[in-house]
Amino acid sequence: MTPFPGGPHDRPLDGPGDGPPAELPVVAPRLRELRRRSGLTLEAAARRVGLSPAHLSRLETGRRQPSLPMLLALARTYGTTVSDLLGEAPPERDPIVRADRMEPQEAGGWTYWRAGGSGRAMQALRVHVPERSGAQDTLVRVHPGEEWLYITRGRLRLALGEAVHVLAEGDSAHFDSLTPHRIAAASPGGTDLLFVHTLLQSGAAEVCLGDAARGGRPGTP
Repeated sequence: MTPFPGGPHDRPLDGPGDGPPAELPVVAPRLRELRRRSGLTLEAAARRVGLSPAHLSRLETGRRQPSLPMLLALARTYGTTVSDLLGEAPPERDPIVRADRMEPQEAGGWTYWRAGGSGRAMQALRVHVPERSGAQDTLVRVHPGEEWLYITRGRLRLALGEAVHVLAEGDSAHFDSLTPHRIAAASPGGTDLLFVHTLLQSGAAEVCLGDAARGGRPGTP
């Protein structure tokens, strides 16, 4: 993980500055739970945060307490917030997302509309895949989590491992995201789909394969 410029992460984190071991009893078990949920070993998580495995182990067992910059680094690694690490109750979320608040965002030629609430374990999107989207058409993705998609208009070409499927309007797919997958429109005018993934709580980075990897957008189908 990239250190925070100008902050305590510009020096080794095993030295003083972590604060005395007191007053944050909820952090230790929460850190351990989030790391295991993210599928990271102690060594892998420590490497991402810039700690030694022994130091992270002391944090997870409550023998040391993290400083605020360290909490920020840990929250980012585990795909959560400092408030969540501290066990603070989240504010009540509005379960309704109105159509007029779904503003389009473009990335890599695709258009996305957020169709679900933020801060959830699942992320829901409406997606438009154009007929030709350059690097996105050949980008193969592999990452932890699950994905579900449903075609609302057009046809979609979905490659899962060695198998290639063409989905028509009304078809859906639900698969493990660790299966190498590639998505492209298979009809003139592109394809519209609903998409749900479970990447929010994953601390593992997306692994993009092939020459088009630089054009990818983490967390997209």
